[in-house]
Parts: sequence; C-alpha cells; structure tokens
Amino acid sequence: MEKLKPDTQYIYEHADGITYAREFGADPSTRKIIGMTMEKRTLRDEIMDAKLWGNIKRAAEDNPALQKSLDQCILLYKLTKHYEERYGNSKT
Repeated sequence: MEKLKPDTQYIYEHADGITYAREFGADPSTRKIIGMTMEKRTLRDEIMDAKLWGNIKRAAEDNPALQKSLDQCILLYKLTKHYEERYGNSKT
C-alpha cells in the first residue's frame, strides 16, 4: 500500500473491498491502493471449504480430467507463489 503526500487533496474510491486514492484532478488511472477490507470467514466456512476440497481430491482419483485440472491448478499456485516470493506480491 502506498503512502499519501501531506497537504494534498485526494479523491477516495472504494470498490471490491479495496480503497483507492488519487490526487484531485488527476487521471483515474493514477489511483493508488491505500487500504483493503478483509472479509471475515466463519469456522463453518473454513470447514465447508476443507470438506469441498477433500471431496474434489477424492473425485479426482476416478476422473482423469479433474485430476489433470487439479494438477494444473497446483502448478499455477506454486509458480505464482514462487514469483511472489522472488519479485513481490503482484495482483495482475
């Protein structure tokens, strides 16, 4: 998240849980992320997600297409994690 300049007027925007700021009169493409709203998840949500992933993994044992998709998902996750660790977090 970026710091704002003191004694500067800003336009603030909030969309999809992200708060942006841009200098008054500046092009909207110059806005900077200044905050995020973290969604609270309940224990029930966490348990249901774990159950879902368990069901998906078990179903993949008998479904080659599902297993291939899971393998690709895991590869993408590992590549993304490696990139973020090496170059910093980049949400693109």
